[in-house]
Amino acid sequence: MNNYKKEMRKCITLAKKAAGQTSPNPMVGCVILNEAGEVVSTGYHKRYGEFHAERDALNKLKSAKNCTLVVNLEPCCHQGKTPPCTDIIIEKGIKKVVYGMKDPNPVVGGKGLKILKDAGIELVGGVLEDECRKLNRIFIKNKTQNKTFVAIKTATTIDGKIAARTGNSKWITSDKARREVYKLRKQYDAILTSSATVIADNPKMEHKKKIVLDRELKTDFETAQIYKQGEIIVFYDRNLACKYNTNTDRMTFIPAPVKDKKLDIEFILNKLFELGIMSVFVEAGGGVNESFLPYADKLYHFIAPKILGDNNGKSCFYGSECDLISECTSLKFESAKNFSPDILITYTK
Repeated sequence: MNNYKKEMRKCITLAKKAAGQTSPNPMVGCVILNEAGEVVSTGYHKRYGEFHAERDALNKLKSAKNCTLVVNLEPCCHQGKTPPCTDIIIEKGIKKVVYGMKDPNPVVGGKGLKILKDAGIELVGGVLEDECRKLNRIFIKNKTQNKTFVAIKTATTIDGKIAARTGNSKWITSDKARREVYKLRKQYDAILTSSATVIADNPKMEHKKKIVLDRELKTDFETAQIYKQGEIIVFYDRNLACKYNTNTDRMTFIPAPVKDKKLDIEFILNKLFELGIMSVFVEAGGGVNESFLPYADKLYHFIAPKILGDNNGKSCFYGSECDLISECTSLKFESAKNFSPDILITYTK
């Protein structure tokens, strides 16, 4: 008897092909089986505004009568940028729908499954549900909490340093590890850094959307490389008079409240969600990393096989202190990957 795990893994693999392209929609893949259990069509949601995975797969078939449709997320039942997937599933004569998880979007939230069941379609649910939820953690947080998903990336020596006391940091990790960072960035709606990082490293950080925390407006907006490409959002102290045009095509300056001489992170994240930025990838120094840690959902920690051995070297997290080990921020190990000579350890909260 088919438990559909193999097909669901195929759906997840298909869905991942569009990582970073579907926001604010989820990543979804679809596999269609004939009565003999053979794969006759596949599809996936390629980018926001295009057909959903089910419609993408079904449009490739003249008829899907008595076929089984496997999909990692409950089919939608509402009109958005594209028509409801439940409509075409019923129209094409699908006999059975196998799904990985229910849609956390309250607009759907089980309604799609009810429509299919009322149409006489057999439902099999919860197949590889944990894996399906992991795939769309960003979408789940967006829909259940109305908040932006936060990921932090660090790259350190074995003793947790991101730079020597002189400020020198190039390069801690290898080309191979840095290429992986480029891939990770593309999975998120925006990348975020600080004025301190811009001034110290003058990074390009190529991305369609970039956010800079510049409380005192001290970065050079004319010459800094980070401002030369992409849409830029700059947060600054609302008590300052901004001398820049705040309504250009590419640059937006947003005044923010300050707490303890730092920009209010909660205000910033709420504003990002209002602006439709569903996920953010934080690449900054230890102080900003520490500020975002209470809000972080995921941590990418690259470790190079190097020891700085410098007590005054810069750490990847600093700004708060614990007197007891029991007071430490605790994370959950998720995975480890080798980017020789470096490794990437991924944690969740």
